[in-house]
Order: sequence, then structure tokens, then C-alpha cells
Amino acid sequence: MTLRADPAAPPGARTVRRFTRAERWVHRVTAALMGVCVVTAACLYIPQLAELVGRRELVVRVHECAGLALPVPVLLGLASRAFRADLRLLNRFGPHDRLWLRAALRRDQRPASRPAGKFNAGQKVYAAWIAGAALVMLGTGLMMWFTHLTPLMWRTSATFVHDWLALTIGIVLAGHIGMAIADPEARHGLRTGRVTSDWADSEHPLWRP
Repeated sequence: MTLRADPAAPPGARTVRRFTRAERWVHRVTAALMGVCVVTAACLYIPQLAELVGRRELVVRVHECAGLALPVPVLLGLASRAFRADLRLLNRFGPHDRLWLRAALRRDQRPASRPAGKFNAGQKVYAAWIAGAALVMLGTGLMMWFTHLTPLMWRTSATFVHDWLALTIGIVLAGHIGMAIADPEARHGLRTGRVTSDWADSEHPLWRP
């Protein structure tokens, strides 16, 4: 573990690298595109916002372009070795992840009851769910956009899935943002790439940078 002082960290605190610049930019651009998708979707489906914004055709085009571009940051991020390594970590569940999930369901906040590597089980579940949801949204969105490619029944079903899954994504994203707000050190890690070693030992004791 390589430790060094971080000017933004508390005096005397030592830090470890958590994310590379490429990983941070993948997260930022993906979050921005997702935010555009959510905001434009709200403007399309909430009458009060639709009346306030107007220009529905433009909002639809922005929504479509942001949705199509959503996978691009992740695909570009595959050029980064660190990003690929983190994807492998997010895709692996071990015995300690089951312990973490049990503790979360019991609302057990003791650090000793929630062992975690670089990513805890909650982050792994969220990453898997949001990746799958984004692919479903992309597929159903394409069916709704290119109406001549699929039968009417398919398009109707795609619209139903797209709309309700969008609502679910909005709720899950709100929870994700709320948890990020509650953990300033995690936000600092995504912003600068480094976290304090004390936070790493407390929240991710099985992580060995």
C-alpha cells in the first residue's frame, strides 16, 4: 500500500489511491449522460415540467442522443487496465459479500459485520442492476424510436417496460445519490482519486491497494 499526504485531506492524514483519472472520467461522463436522460424524461412525462420547458421535439432528441451515448464512456474506459480490473472486482461475489448483505438487511452498522474489498456488496449489486437496466432501456428505446422495425405489440410492450423501468431507475438513482451525500470521503475519492487510509481500513478492510 503506497501512502502519501493529500493536501485536501485532514492534517496528518495519509491517503491511498482508489481510482485512476480514466475511471473518474468514465464515472463523471456516465453520470452526466444519465442525469440528462432522467431530466429530459421528467420533462417528457410530467405535464407541469413539459409546459414549463416546451419544445418537446428538442427534448425528445436530446433524450435519445443521451441514451444512445450512455454506453460510450464505459466502452472507451475498457482501454484502461485499472477500469477493467475494477469491472472484474464488481463482477465477483465472495463469502464476505453475503455477510455484508445479511448485515445490511439486519441494519447492523458495525464495521466488523460488514467486510468488504474495494467494493462492498451493495455497490456490486447496484452496479450490476444499473448496467442491466441501462441495456434494457437502450433496447426498448430503440424499439420505440425505429417503429418500422418491430410489430405494434412489441412496441407497446417496449413502451410499458421503458416507462416503468425509467421510474425505477429514478428512485434507485435518488438512493444512490443520497448514500453518496452521506459519505463525503467516498465522494472525495471519486473527485480526486484518493481516500484516507483510515477510511479505507474502516469501510473496506479487505481491500489491499
